[in-house]
Amino acid sequence: MRFIVGQEGSSTAVCLISGESAINISSLDDTIGDDLQAIIQGAKSESELNALAEKGPKIPVSGIIPALPVAKPGKIICLGLNYLDHIKEAGREVPLYPVLFMRGISSMIPAGAPMIRPSCSEQLDYEAEMMVIIGKGGRHISEQDALNSVFGYTTFNDGSIRDYQKKTHQWTPGKNFDATGAMGPVVVTADELPAGGEGLKIESRIDREILQSATTSEMIWSVAQTIAVISEYSTLEPGDLIAMGTPPGVGMARKPPRYLRPGEIIEVKIENIGICANPIVAE
Repeated sequence: MRFIVGQEGSSTAVCLISGESAINISSLDDTIGDDLQAIIQGAKSESELNALAEKGPKIPVSGIIPALPVAKPGKIICLGLNYLDHIKEAGREVPLYPVLFMRGISSMIPAGAPMIRPSCSEQLDYEAEMMVIIGKGGRHISEQDALNSVFGYTTFNDGSIRDYQKKTHQWTPGKNFDATGAMGPVVVTADELPAGGEGLKIESRIDREILQSATTSEMIWSVAQTIAVISEYSTLEPGDLIAMGTPPGVGMARKPPRYLRPGEIIEVKIENIGICANPIVAE
């Protein structure tokens, strides 16, 4: 199944996508709510959702203003250095354990919303990533069972303020500026994609300029391995988000560096999922 959460008419709603159209299923059942959290937690089965969709009028997907698919995720966990060629371009050693950091909700924006280049820096960089949305969750999840914990996948742009990221060994400042992490708009359930989202083409681009191009099969730590590692130390909960790292081609590694500039529109595209496009504006 494919979902988009966004403003449709006068309210924010969950819409089920069918081709180029969508059905506002929130308007048909009050238990669904205005983001994906209730569906992630199993409020409605797939057959019940399909039955609901048959009752509603179709609307153009293009007419929906995206919102965050999960409005208030409990945790947003991100991987760094998860593609070998990105590690090489960054001049880093291959880590023996996944490089994990967290984002706060104030750093997150939906597709279509302005990504803000802060007044204190001109080094706003792009990072195309696949994002995992946790469904069942749990603690001490084995790698063999880990994919059963995945609800679905979406696109993510891990916008990074590089000079602030380098101020400390911890990446928190550079990864948590307000309105720098863009996600969505389409969420695709796990059963619609290859296991673990592997083998999908992932790109970032501005107009015709391809900035990054790789496949998710190049990830060092797979989705299953990452879930197993995280659940060793933390209970994963429905609606938690895990960003799976970026391939090579980021702006800071180019010569000269190529950072995002106000007036540009940065797009992250993942095969069979969708495009997350955001305009760049100055604070």
